[in-house]
Amino acid sequence: MTTAPITASPAAGRSKGRIALHVCLIAILLVMLYPLAWLLATSFKPADEVIASLKLLPSHLEWSNYTTAMEGVNEVSVGQLLWNSLLIACGAVLGNVISCSLAAYAFARLRFRMRGPLFAFMIATIMLPHHAILIPQYIIFNQLGMVNTYWPMILPKFLATDAFFVFLIVQFMRNLPRELEEAARIDGCGPFRSFFSVILPLTRPALITTAIFTFIWTWNDFFTQLIYLFEPEKFTLTLALRSFVDASSQSAFGPMFAMSVFALLPIVLFFLAFQRFLVEGMANSGIKG
Repeated sequence: MTTAPITASPAAGRSKGRIALHVCLIAILLVMLYPLAWLLATSFKPADEVIASLKLLPSHLEWSNYTTAMEGVNEVSVGQLLWNSLLIACGAVLGNVISCSLAAYAFARLRFRMRGPLFAFMIATIMLPHHAILIPQYIIFNQLGMVNTYWPMILPKFLATDAFFVFLIVQFMRNLPRELEEAARIDGCGPFRSFFSVILPLTRPALITTAIFTFIWTWNDFFTQLIYLFEPEKFTLTLALRSFVDASSQSAFGPMFAMSVFALLPIVLFFLAFQRFLVEGMANSGIKG
């Protein structure tokens, strides 16, 4: 009497494949999160363990690192530095959301002369390096008396200067059915009323994406803030990290990493607060043609 060979079922093979996939994804996640874990652990290390020890966890928690970091730099507290950073980042977010959505609506839904060449010129500015326009912009803001203020970081955002976000919102608006605007026009809505009542609510996913990336990029923008801000009272957390290193040198690595945690925390909280709306908006963004 012979017995048939036992073969693995397709369900068992798929289960093993999913397990292997999950293991690989968890391994990749751990590799990506390791720098953040190292930053957080190092912020609690004593000064002699930051460089000398390769261990991830400190031998004991050095809470004085955060106490020193809370004092700030150049007699400016972390609270003031955080407020300065939030003021610039939130102003940039507000400016980009308003101006880029208006410019995108004009390119995507309205018809006017030279629309095609103007849109192509705007797209070409994406390839223009920021350093190429830095000197002309500095001269303009210097003549307007805006150097050493926050206006050079905020005012351009209200003029739709970030062509990438204009292009992003244009591509989203082009997928919206024109029947919605036609129905609004029949009800007596003009272009502005159609924009605010019909198009803008449906463009929420693109607007949230614009807000998230604008906040992160503005918060981490060290070079522009270094050029325009001189007084320590107007420094941001990004500039304070540089000043902290210059003032304290190698003897205060622990407080420097503690201040880095303060600088990183708002970005993480901002993303976590808005990602739910981003995913929900992408899943329920209305009818698309």
